[in-house]
Amino acid sequence: IGEWTLPGARFPLEMAQDADSGSNSLLTYQLTSNPFFSLVMKESPDGSNQPELVLERGLDREKESSFVLVLAAVDAGDPVRSGTVSIRINVTDANDNPPVFGQDQYRARLSEDAAPGSRVLNVSASDADTGNNARITYGFGKMPAKVLQKFMMDAESGMITLKEALDFEDTRGYTLRVEARDGGGLVAQCKVAVEVLDVNDNAPEITLLSLSSPVPEDTPAGTVVAVLNVNDPDSGENGQVSCELSGEAPLSIVASSGGSYKVLVLAKALDREEAAFHELVLRASDGGDPARTGTARIRVTVVDANDNAPVFSQEEYTVRVPEDVPVGSVLVTVTATDADEGPNGHVKYS
Repeated sequence: IGEWTLPGARFPLEMAQDADSGSNSLLTYQLTSNPFFSLVMKESPDGSNQPELVLERGLDREKESSFVLVLAAVDAGDPVRSGTVSIRINVTDANDNPPVFGQDQYRARLSEDAAPGSRVLNVSASDADTGNNARITYGFGKMPAKVLQKFMMDAESGMITLKEALDFEDTRGYTLRVEARDGGGLVAQCKVAVEVLDVNDNAPEITLLSLSSPVPEDTPAGTVVAVLNVNDPDSGENGQVSCELSGEAPLSIVASSGGSYKVLVLAKALDREEAAFHELVLRASDGGDPARTGTARIRVTVVDANDNAPVFSQEEYTVRVPEDVPVGSVLVTVTATDADEGPNGHVKYS
């Protein structure tokens, strides 16, 4: 009897046979007590009574899959004689139970450097039905193509594996919609939240936003020479950056108020006469293990300022001249130099 059978349904039973005659062959029937089934008698055209089994209430194979009843036929003789037969009722399954996942939502964590083919999670669903109605296949529900191209599902086992490489800096997590479908077409759904874990796979990036070069050598100390942006797309300690400046130059580096911009400032006065330009290397290192480093080279040219007076080769020249020296004769040549360059270093005499 199918578990979908409605109460009131009747099932004819085999009639008993008694070889006696008269009252000795008059038969009545009795059925063992059971809340699901009762016995009624249907009168046949020949006057005999046909026993029928009546379903009294709805069946549920998942609660009780079979029944064993005993039907007794009793004659009216003296002494009374009876015969019995066992009735085994098997309840046929109906696909009245959808698959059920062990959890409504699963969570998985996967490092962004996980190789394609890595296992993500194994989902599992059960079905209280039997046979094909309980055979479950797994698949993904409707999701964006970007998600579907990253993961794949084994239809039989429910194992989710990585299909494409992950990138934490591109996407930090995915929500997968998973379906379990039984052989009768009933479907259950659950969600799988995949968290992508950051790996220190990015070195700090240094961007030069502005550079004042050339710089006059008389520029006051504390003047901003260059502004840089230092960025690391990683997270946590992997994205925390510290900067240092190397190179022999009267320049230093400080962090701006926001913390992401680095400013080069004059630590002390420049002197073009000592160095006409400065080569600097900015090194930015993150807090990962192992740490990654980014570098940038900066060249600052120093422009001359007229900060040097001409200097004679001697502080005093002594010239002895005969009194009869002709007019127009060269008596002495004096020489002065100026450490500045260009017009600032061009010397005139008077």
